[in-house]
Amino acid sequence: MQTPFSHISERLNDRRFTVAGNTHGLSGAGTVFHYQVEENAISGTYQGGRIRMGHQVGRVTGPETIELLYHCITTEGEMLAGWSRGTVGVDHAGRTTLAFVWGWLSGATGGGESSYVELVG
Repeated sequence: MQTPFSHISERLNDRRFTVAGNTHGLSGAGTVFHYQVEENAISGTYQGGRIRMGHQVGRVTGPETIELLYHCITTEGEMLAGWSRGTVGVDHAGRTTLAFVWGWLSGATGGGESSYVELVG
């Protein structure tokens, strides 16, 4: 049965993503994000590159939109936290894409935009 959150659940649940573009953020080519979705609730972990370990929690806000809170510890021992609002899409190859606007809440200032693509295989 389709729910308002079915599209996002199908596109995110138990899938992994890597950075496609993040000029002002900490995550980079070596960072992998892994998401879980239950109805409209999202959780996730991320690590790699400059991120020693990180966690996310969020919710589905529309048919193709999500919002997340995240926190991490870097390889340099920094502890950071932030927010993001994103759009879930699909690229020409059928991979799930994520595009975010984000900002820091603690440990750093500023923000930016970033994009991610599903790791397949």
